Amino acid sequence: MPPEIVGRRGALAGQRFAIGSKPLTFGRRSGNSVVISDASISRLHAEVRREGHGFVLYDRGSANGTVVNGERATSHVLRPGDLFTIGEETFGFEAADPMETILDLSVLEALAPPSTQEPGPVLEVTVSGGGPVGLAFALQLESLLGQRVCVTVYEGRWTRDGGRVVWKDEKQGNVRRQQVVTVQSRQYLALPGEVRERLFQEGSFSEMWPAGPDSVDGHAPRNIRIARVEDVLLDLAGQKPDRIRLVPERFDPGEHRAVASAGHVLAICEGGRSRTREHFTAKFGRADSSIYSLDGEHLQDVVLGLKVTSELTDPMSVLLTVAQNRFLLNSLRGEGFLNMRLTDSEAREVVGIDPVRQVFEECIASRPCVMNRGPDGDFLCDTHSTLFLPALIKGSALWKRVREGLTLFGVAEEDLTAVTAFRLDMVQRPRFTARLHPATATTPGTYGFLLGDAANAIHFWPGRGLNSGLASAISLARTLAGTWRGRPFRDADFVRHEAAMSMLQYRHKSRAWNAMVATEGDGETVAIKDVIEQSITEAAEQPLDREADLEALLDQLRAIRERLAPRIAGMPDDDRLRTHLETLRSETLYTLLRSRPWDTQTVGGEEVDIDIFYAQQEAAVAA
Repeated sequence: MPPEIVGRRGALAGQRFAIGSKPLTFGRRSGNSVVISDASISRLHAEVRREGHGFVLYDRGSANGTVVNGERATSHVLRPGDLFTIGEETFGFEAADPMETILDLSVLEALAPPSTQEPGPVLEVTVSGGGPVGLAFALQLESLLGQRVCVTVYEGRWTRDGGRVVWKDEKQGNVRRQQVVTVQSRQYLALPGEVRERLFQEGSFSEMWPAGPDSVDGHAPRNIRIARVEDVLLDLAGQKPDRIRLVPERFDPGEHRAVASAGHVLAICEGGRSRTREHFTAKFGRADSSIYSLDGEHLQDVVLGLKVTSELTDPMSVLLTVAQNRFLLNSLRGEGFLNMRLTDSEAREVVGIDPVRQVFEECIASRPCVMNRGPDGDFLCDTHSTLFLPALIKGSALWKRVREGLTLFGVAEEDLTAVTAFRLDMVQRPRFTARLHPATATTPGTYGFLLGDAANAIHFWPGRGLNSGLASAISLARTLAGTWRGRPFRDADFVRHEAAMSMLQYRHKSRAWNAMVATEGDGETVAIKDVIEQSITEAAEQPLDREADLEALLDQLRAIRERLAPRIAGMPDDDRLRTHLETLRSETLYTLLRSRPWDTQTVGGEEVDIDIFYAQQEAAVAA
């Protein structure tokens, strides 16, 4: 018999209400599952929801409250025999078997072990944030533990389409899915085989960047659209309803406290602006921004993301990207995003205007908004009904420089189809693992973990945050698989994972820092955005030697080409490069030259190899 709510006292005594996949609601309103005709009852007073593989009673902010086992409660994980009172009505929670406290019959049937082998205790995991990192973590953990794990993933950017959970589209507020990211082989080779097979089908990726010291066994980095990563991972997770449950709503650490405290693990994968992480600041500690500061001021980069289609070959795009520090093109067969590093004055120009109210809005600068180009050529934010102001002003200095970036990468202006912006705002996190809730007589004790951008938000090089996030997800999944024995966890169980996270933070943020700053001839460290700003000022105030600047930039390109040619076929010759650079304005040539080439020796290099922490552990498990 599936779990039921049974009337114990009051007008509904003796009536039974089955708990299904939809919430069982209580209240005065006629549309509720259980209607209580009493003026003291709120229209929607309370509800029972299936959360993970358990059932939770929530009071929905009622005026007179809900009493559970004699005490007023806002939420409560139900156990057989629990009584709760709403007004004059008292209800009980019944289950034919104690296992139904955590599993309904459909799940019990799916998880039924072979008669000759017991699956062991089930690890209960909640994931806050179902982006690529949260989904990869769920799939990795399921592949390692099988029937011994149940994962519930919450994501507000999902919706239901019939019986499936799918990603919302742009009109529903889900933007930036068309960006292209570069996934390193150290990360994608560590994913479960079925994930790799589905992700990297023929035609779904390219290998624009060459293999290097950070590549495993010569496997090159792979460019792939983030929408494909999201769609494939969500589809695979949706095919495992017995062990991975998908909840298309945002995780609320206050509202879902009972859910989190009833499980063993809460993985926080929401992103750099994670509300769940901030809710638990007292547990994880506050981030330190002083490490990434110059002259006492925290250094921040603002990047304009331009969705484009380039006519250049991949070798040409790679060469032009590495030769300067102003623009970075990452694409899949020419289609992708051209990222433009902005100066502080340019960043202040990144605003929208509401054409109806005629007021300025900073939606594109402060929120994850994308402004798509309409039939009239204007860039419109569908969420906030604003237009991108720099594109409207014909004499805008910023838009003039945007168009020069398009010229540099062979993009016709009509092939610029969307504009967005994001910030590279680095902080040092004190810890990534914390005990959130202690073990009690009825709860197992919950550990929380920061993964993905919630731990380390690295953005300017496309995919850097995803690589760090995948590594963190793989590390935690391996740790949990190696230490789960059915007993409450201890701090000592996560020494390897915390060490791996500290290494990831150091490597990725030191790499990002070196992409934000440069060293002058006198040894002084300066922000690259300030070097660009100074070059723009100088170009406007002094005569320029166009030929000398063009030759100097050609020299930089030749040196990079010589270094990359053994790893990338089809590099352009000098005549092709010169002809292409001749299309640029003198001021642009000067700025590109002064921005300096990417310091690939510092920014590149080996990825963090988390295998060093787990090889011995996994060998012991296998034995």
